[in-house]
Amino acid sequence: MAGAIGAAHLRELGDFLRTRRGELVPNDVGLRELDHRRRVSGLRREEVAQLAAISTDYYTRIEQGRLGPTAHVLDALVRALQLDADQADYVASLLDHATQTSVRPGTQSGRPRQPRVRPPVRRLLDQLTETPALVLGPRTDVLAWNSLAAKVYADFDAMDPHELNYVRLIFTDPAMRDLFTDWPSVARSCVAILRREAAANPADPALSALVGELTIADPQFGKWWAARNVARQDFGTKVLDHPVVGELVLDWEIFRYADATDQQLVLNSADAHSVTRQRLRILAS
Repeated sequence: MAGAIGAAHLRELGDFLRTRRGELVPNDVGLRELDHRRRVSGLRREEVAQLAAISTDYYTRIEQGRLGPTAHVLDALVRALQLDADQADYVASLLDHATQTSVRPGTQSGRPRQPRVRPPVRRLLDQLTETPALVLGPRTDVLAWNSLAAKVYADFDAMDPHELNYVRLIFTDPAMRDLFTDWPSVARSCVAILRREAAANPADPALSALVGELTIADPQFGKWWAARNVARQDFGTKVLDHPVVGELVLDWEIFRYADATDQQLVLNSADAHSVTRQRLRILAS
């Protein structure tokens, strides 16, 4: 089982490198363009190999998912392909997972274990009466929420369990589209975050099903997913156009804890003297 998981990570690593290679041209990396009739977009494999000081055959096998690069070679490829910090972290994570030989945490006999939110965490959510709070699990599944989060975002209690996925709601729920003042930016970021979170298990059948469903539901999702952009965002600010109280400007923070590394606590807050804080109190009441 571990070998199969590792192979999936190497395939994703190869596909990711190939996508990034296709976004560069020789002038981007200081190479002269000698052939103006290039048959492929982006850099050639031999050009990437030259920049990374490895053989073309070695790089080809990496890109085909047949070989895991050494850490030294991966660093050279990060520089050659001009990967940013999030992209470099993503490929390092893929390689790290691929080289592990034990069964992944959260699996038993190769089958995903249903995530469970600990009772003290649920109690904490309920005690945050003026702070919209969520717990997200693998694939951004919505595992738990408090009353104010349901009033700010969506009535999670009324949803079928299949619907309880943050990215799915962003792309398929018309009310969620209307809620975010800059929906395209939020949606694109969600895809990049989902791609980054998928590094732990790119062959996850539930992830494949979600990606397939959303690709059919919204062509824009398929386009953004194929671009293989990745991001790990732990904080930020979002502006909502709430149908009841109007504009909400929320600062959000993500917290991860050692007991459940595949779960994230998402807290939303506003300055104590802000209009948003007053409006949250109205919703909470």
